[in-house]
Amino acid sequence: MSDFLPLTLAEFTREIRDGVDSLVIFHRHPDGDAVGSGFALRLLLEAMECRALCACEDEIPERLRFLVGDKQESILPENLPADFLPKQIITVDTASPAQMGRLYALYGDKVDLMIDHHGRGERYADGWIKANASSTGEMIFALSRELLRTGRISVIPDEVDKLLYAAVSSDTGCFRYSNVTHETHICAATLLKDDSFDPAEINRQLFEVKSEKLLLAERLGAERLTRYMDGALSVITFPASLKTKHGFADEHLETLVDIARALEGVQVAVAVRQPTDAPIFRVSMRSNTNFDVAAVCARFGGGGHIKAAGCTLDLPAIATVEQAVEAIVAVISEMMR
Repeated sequence: MSDFLPLTLAEFTREIRDGVDSLVIFHRHPDGDAVGSGFALRLLLEAMECRALCACEDEIPERLRFLVGDKQESILPENLPADFLPKQIITVDTASPAQMGRLYALYGDKVDLMIDHHGRGERYADGWIKANASSTGEMIFALSRELLRTGRISVIPDEVDKLLYAAVSSDTGCFRYSNVTHETHICAATLLKDDSFDPAEINRQLFEVKSEKLLLAERLGAERLTRYMDGALSVITFPASLKTKHGFADEHLETLVDIARALEGVQVAVAVRQPTDAPIFRVSMRSNTNFDVAAVCARFGGGGHIKAAGCTLDLPAIATVEQAVEAIVAVISEMMR
């Protein structure tokens, strides 16, 4: 049984230290919630007189750079300043050590606190975990107001509300997903009182703007869509050869699962991507019903939410995309019976 302590918001707030070099880590292949909530926490730590920076195994995707501007040129650990020696490490939106990637080897045993909203994961530090929160952004929103209420900060720093609005909107699909609650709407309504940012433009950037590369990847993915179980399950595969041929980056393949999910009649959607020639496959799953895709991903060492989850297949018995799909379809078929 884990010795790590579950914390309340008040306890988590008290555990954060003032005035020390602090590192904020979020999960690899960062999405809008990770970037928005991570950089919002960084600004809050700076308001607590900390020198704070963010770190991740991967750089911020180009489509999300508009959120952070020139706040930090690179978030790769090797590009952190040589004189930056964090005395406090907090992870954001990172449900398990595996989601940290190579940062876990660097910092895993030094993580002081974790803040996360995923229902399935592996606790690796004392932390505040709220599985019914729509996003980590919603939790950082509550944290920011608690820091203000308790006098830990004197004012909410500029751009925190913008970052948090983007985080919440990103993880709720612009407030369309079933993870949205009345608390989510209260959070958003409060953030919208800050007229320093344009929510319509944020949502346009998050959900409507697509590069030519991304559109091409979606078209090629749609051409590779296969349906199983009388159409209830749709799967898109994207092998390394196709990725290399067109020069796609990982970020160009992030929306493939949404293409599979949008098809009429689909209950469960899966995207299986092969990042390199190595027999390692990254899997994203979405559910349009109450089917628990996090439970499926947990069978392969992953996790997430009931309706949105992921895992990585790195197994001796799985050497091809086709074998990865076969293994996944078998588990989903078994669990849907």
